[in-house]
Amino acid sequence: MKHTIYILLLLITCASCTKQPKLDGLDLEKFKNDFGGCKGERLKMVDKLKSLKEEIKGVSSNDLDDYLGKPDIQQLADRSQEYYIYFLEPGSHCEDVKKKSNAQMMAVRFSAMGMATEVNFQRGMPEE
Repeated sequence: MKHTIYILLLLITCASCTKQPKLDGLDLEKFKNDFGGCKGERLKMVDKLKSLKEEIKGVSSNDLDDYLGKPDIQQLADRSQEYYIYFLEPGSHCEDVKKKSNAQMMAVRFSAMGMATEVNFQRGMPEE
């Protein structure tokens, strides 16, 4: 019984230790306040975001919410994985959120454990 408690405490401790990304040079408040990229502020940050791609990998979905804000679209993928979609430029989604948009976006794929495994810059929704 004692060993079980120690193992549980160890697992909880490990789970709470997530990677804290160094997003230096990125104006996180401007990013968060430009929902959907509709104000054009995120478009100015594309090069910086691309340079931080490796920093974003390994970050938990909860932490990414804290840094970049809620995603513009949250898409479920196969095997309990998901994508966070952040539009980086204005598009048809700015007029009607239900419209399919071909605007430039950053798609972050999360594993079933909630850790970022891929960061892609693309147009159109990710393939599942």
